[in-house]
Order: sequence, then structure tokens, then C-alpha cells
Amino acid sequence: MNYLNNIQKLGIRVFFHNLIFAYVIERLFWQQRGMTVLMVVYTEIIYAVTIIFLEIPTGILADKFSRKKMIVFASFLTLCEFIIIIYANNFWHFALVVFIAGISTSMVSGSETALLYDTLKKANQENKFETVLGQIKAADFSAALIAALAGGFLANKFNYEFNYYLSIVSVMISFMASLTLVDVKVTSNNDKPIPLKQYITSSLQVFKNNPNITIIVVSGMFLVATLTYLDEFWQVYLNNLNIPIYSFGIFGALFLMGRIPGSLAVAKLLKKYSYKQLLSFNLLLSIVGFILMAVIKTPLSLIALILVFLGSGLTEPLVTGYLHHRIDSKMRATIDSFLSLGLRIATIIIGLVFGYIASKFSIFSGFAILGFLCLCYYIYFVISTNKIKM
Repeated sequence: MNYLNNIQKLGIRVFFHNLIFAYVIERLFWQQRGMTVLMVVYTEIIYAVTIIFLEIPTGILADKFSRKKMIVFASFLTLCEFIIIIYANNFWHFALVVFIAGISTSMVSGSETALLYDTLKKANQENKFETVLGQIKAADFSAALIAALAGGFLANKFNYEFNYYLSIVSVMISFMASLTLVDVKVTSNNDKPIPLKQYITSSLQVFKNNPNITIIVVSGMFLVATLTYLDEFWQVYLNNLNIPIYSFGIFGALFLMGRIPGSLAVAKLLKKYSYKQLLSFNLLLSIVGFILMAVIKTPLSLIALILVFLGSGLTEPLVTGYLHHRIDSKMRATIDSFLSLGLRIATIIIGLVFGYIASKFSIFSGFAILGFLCLCYYIYFVISTNKIKM
């Protein structure tokens, strides 16, 4: 059996999973249905808490039974999520949607990267993991770029709901692609069955015994957590700059294009620079970008947004690759789930601060606090990595 076909199928699944025409007007649609900035932050917390409770159990189930089945069920739940949101008209409807999204995300997060890595490992090509993951992320961003360009135009010509109906078609194709995946039989140095409790204890031991892994993973968590609120509120930010809605698709596309070079270039950059150097560069871009967004309250600040997105394309392939090259296949999805779990905790903490500041003052102040948090973390990162052999 040619397991490498999984790569193409995962690519198709990810492409259509992200070909969501609704995302470019998502916050405006939610706002139209009565959702305030603070309410959106509350839904982000519900989403994060759901994942916190389910992330590790779903990772264990993926490792112990089937990664494909977890991906299939997650894709089905995403389909349900988009059908429900069309009829949502109060906070609790949106809360239900993000709760379902949280279940779906927790199921797919560790399963997808674990299936990808072990597919490559089966063909003795695991050294290509960052390259392939970067290509899949580029497909992810490309789909989002196409959806953003088309979504802005369609929302202006028709209505916000039309974008959601089109998105359901994309999610359905993604679901069908997931049905064609093939599970890879996992092998490791120890072929004895692993007790359920040991999945957790052994995973925690990996982080405890390897401070280099911990600092890289924590940095990835922090960067993605701060980017979450740029992803969620750039539409509101543009609206505050009095940029017309019909151009949102173009700007959304530009922001996504900023991520693609980093995703594709990770493997080549690692030949010249260390993980520490690349993460430092990413943190510095975030500091400069968020602060400029807060200070320059004109369309010129969009350059700062692109700077932040430029660095963000590096993060996932960089951090995920570093982690997966250093863990056991039998516990791959579980350990990867710990990364996602930490990300959700970071998202909650940062979200509470961002949400409070943005609601009490302005969206500009919200991004200013993100810049300050990035600066604080950068200082911690530099001090910590100087003490650790990377």
C-alpha cells in the first residue's frame, strides 16, 4: 500500500477545510447578530476550555485506536458547526458553535500531524516533515487567500449568509477527503501496549527531561496565542480605520500571502539559522508589528499587520517539526495534544487581558497590550535560551 497518498489527501482535506468564504466577514456577521468584542472573547474562552478538557483524551484515543477516525469525526463536526451558525442569533447559539468547534479541533490537532509524520516515517522520509508540513500550511493559507478575495466581493454583492452557504460546500468536500485517508501502523522501540495513564505521565516526562523542547513549544504556544486575536479582530481593526468593507477580501488576502513564504521556507531557513534565531526573529516582528498597529492609526499601519503575519507563517512548521523529530511514534498524537492544550491555556490568559483592554479602551489599546506582552516574553525567551543548550 502506498501510504504516501495520505499526503495528497491531507492536503486536499486541509485546503477545503480552509476554503471558508465566511471568515473574511465572520466578525462583522457576529457583530450583526449582536455579538460584542467581549462576547467574542468569551466564546474564545469556551472554545479554549473545551479543548483543554478534551485535548489529551482525544490525543490518547488517536494514538491507541485510529488517527483517521478522529479526523473523520472532526470533519463531520465542522460541517455541523457551519449549518448551526447560519441560524445563530444570540450569544448561546454562538457558544454552542464554538463548543462544537472545540471538540472538532481537539480531535484533529494531534491526529493530523501524527498521521503525516508517521506516513513519512513509513517511507523513511521523516526528514522531509518540515518541508511537507510547510507545503500543507501553504495550501491552508492559499485556500484562505482565495476565500478571502472571493468572500469580500461576494459579501458586498449578496449578503453575509451567502458566504456561509458556500463555506458548507467546502467543508463537505473536506469531510469526503478525510474518508479516503489510511491509518499508518505505528511502530516504536517498545512494541508493548501502553497503559492509558502512561500516555500522560510519559508525555509530561518528555517536557520535564528536555527543557530545550519545553522552551521551543512554549514559545510556539505564546506566538500562536497572540496571533489568535489578530486573526479574530483584524476586521474590527480595519473597520476602525474606516476602510470600506468591500476591500476586506483584498486585505485578508494580503495578510494570508504574508504567511505563505515563511511556511514554504522553514526547511531552507533551518539550514542557515537555528530554531532559537528564527523564533527570536518571529517575536521581534510581533513586538514591532503590534506596537506600530497601536500607534499608527492610519491605513499605513496595515504594513505592521503584514509584518506580524510574515513571521507567523514560520511558527507551526518550526515548532511542530522540532517536537516531532524528538518524540516516540506511539505517543505522537498525545504529546502533540499537550502542545495544543498549552496553546489554549495561553489563549485564555492573553484573551482575558486583550478583551478587557480592548473593551474598556479601544481595539488599538488591545493590540498595544499584545505588543507589551510579546516584549515581556522576548526578554524571558532570551534569558531562558542562554541557560539551555539548544
